[in-house]
Amino acid sequence: MARKQYPLRIDPAIWEAVQRWADDEMRSANGQVEWILRDALKRAGRLPKKEALPKSASKDDEG
Repeated sequence: MARKQYPLRIDPAIWEAVQRWADDEMRSANGQVEWILRDALKRAGRLPKKEALPKSASKDDEG
């Protein structure tokens, strides 16, 4: 499945915190943002069907 590219405008301090978190989890910052979004969708009960969502951020089911 192709990935959607999206330019993100974000506070530099927030991006820096995401980057540090990503480094701790051995992910790219982009992968970390995807993991954060996937986790938020799962918690809210809004995660799309599994076949519609690729599992590229491989640590997404660990927490």
